[in-house]
Amino acid sequence: MKTKIKTILFGLCLTITLLLPNGATAQGMPVYDNTNFISLVKSLVESAKQTSQLIKSVKFLKDAKEAIEKVSSVVQQLRAVEEIAANNQRLINVMQNDLQDILNSPYIKPEEVTRVAESFDAIVQNSLDTVDFMSEILSSDNLKMSDAERAEVLKQKEKESKEMVSNINTKTKRYRNIISFRKMQDKINNRETDY
Repeated sequence: MKTKIKTILFGLCLTITLLLPNGATAQGMPVYDNTNFISLVKSLVESAKQTSQLIKSVKFLKDAKEAIEKVSSVVQQLRAVEEIAANNQRLINVMQNDLQDILNSPYIKPEEVTRVAESFDAIVQNSLDTVDFMSEILSSDNLKMSDAERAEVLKQKEKESKEMVSNINTKTKRYRNIISFRKMQDKINNRETDY
């Protein structure tokens, strides 16, 4: 920084010396005194200090922005992981409660039990694969991903997880409707007639 100031001052002095002819005192020719020159130098030095301070401020703000982005990315990752874990818990609850009720219903035919179980099993397997993939992303440096890229992948997995929950809820509702319909049909077919 000091070298730059010295270079600027030397260039300024050289320019002034070259532009003024020897003994130039003709009318209209500016007269340079030391006071103005010293004032100019002080002004240049002050300007250089302000520029240096401004550069430091810009660097500080840039570092702060990067730190905030990094924290934001980590928070996004945590939210996505929490949401995926909650969705997996919902799937487990459906498997433990609703699926058991559906499979134990007398209105589900024996040949349908395997098909129902397999359709739910496919969703659960997909969910387990998501958990394994999520664990790999969060713990492995082999993938060479930035925090932002990792957060984006987890966000996508969170979306897929929500779709799985929606899918399993739709299947559960459909099988419950089938059971309800067959139950009603059975009551209609087996009612006693009073003719």
